[in-house]
Amino acid sequence: MITIEAGERRYELVEGWGKLPEGWKWGQVAGVACDSQDRVHVYSRTEHPYMVFDRDGNMVHHGGENSYDLAHSLYIDPADDVFVLSHRGHFIMKFDKDGELMLTLGEQGKASDTGYTKEGRVPGSPWLSGGGLPVTNGVAYGGPPFNQPTDVATAANGDIFVSDGYRNSRVHKFSQDGRLLKSWGEPGNAKDLRNTTNEPGLFHTPHGIWVEGDRVYVLDRENNRIQIYTTDGEFVTMWTQLERPTDMYVDREGVAYISELEDHVSIRDLEGNEIGRFGSERSNAPGKFWGPHCIWVDSQGDMYVGEVLEGQRLQKFARRK
Repeated sequence: MITIEAGERRYELVEGWGKLPEGWKWGQVAGVACDSQDRVHVYSRTEHPYMVFDRDGNMVHHGGENSYDLAHSLYIDPADDVFVLSHRGHFIMKFDKDGELMLTLGEQGKASDTGYTKEGRVPGSPWLSGGGLPVTNGVAYGGPPFNQPTDVATAANGDIFVSDGYRNSRVHKFSQDGRLLKSWGEPGNAKDLRNTTNEPGLFHTPHGIWVEGDRVYVLDRENNRIQIYTTDGEFVTMWTQLERPTDMYVDREGVAYISELEDHVSIRDLEGNEIGRFGSERSNAPGKFWGPHCIWVDSQGDMYVGEVLEGQRLQKFARRK
C-alpha cells in the first residue's frame, strides 16, 4: 500500500486502477474529468483517445477513434455536457451526455493569425514543450481564436472560457451559444522561471483554465503562476511558487487541486494558501509523477492525475483523511 501525505490530508494510491482491454495502453493522458455519476472520462494521445470508466476502473465506453485530433484537455460541466479540445486541430467540441454534438468552437485545421512562425520566437524566451511565444520579425502579439488552444471551462451562467496558449497568449470568453464576447492577454515571458516578475495580463503559455464563482483562474504555465481575473477580464491577483502549472480543479468545498508539469500536485484554498503538496523528482514508479498534465476530483474526494511526457498513465489517489 502506498500512502501519500499532503499536509493534513492523506491519500492511498489505488494501484492498477483502470482495466484496459488486452493490447490497449494509456498513452499520454492529456485530459481527465468526472461526471455526476463519478464516471471517469479520459482523453488520451493513443489510438483509442476517449475512454470512460466507472469508479471501480471498469471501462464502460470508448470512442473518438479516427475522429478526434491530438488530445489536449477535457471538461465536463454540471449538466454533464462534455467539452473535448484538440490543440493541434484548433477546435473545441461540446457534446451532451448522450454524445450528441451541441457546439463547435473554432474551425478544424485552421489556425488564427498570431504572427507565429515555426522558426520564430521572442528573443530570450524559453522554448519548452511547444510553449514558445508567437512572433514575426521580432514582434509578438495576441490574436483571435484559436492558435493551438489548451483548455476550456464554463461559468455558472454557461459562458465558455478558453485558454489559447501554445501559439497564442490569450483568454477568450464566449456566450453559451458560441459568440465571442471578449479576449484578453498578450505575450510575456518570465525573467526568472521560478519567481516571475512579469506584470499581470502577460502570458507565456496559458495552459489551463478554471472558473469558480466570478473568478477565472488562468494557469500561466511557463511563467510558473496562476493569474486570477474577474469573468469580465479584470485582474484580481496571482498565485506564484508553482512549477509549470498545467491543470486545475476546484471541488464543492472550495479547495483547488493543481497539477504541475514538474512532477507535483498542489492543493490550495481559494485565497492561495497551501493546504498540501506532494510529488518528487520525476519517476515512473507507482505514486510518483513524470509529467502531470491533468487533474480532477470526484464526489468522494478521490483524485485522478493524468500524465504525459514519459508518465503516460492515469493514477487514482483515494482520499483517506
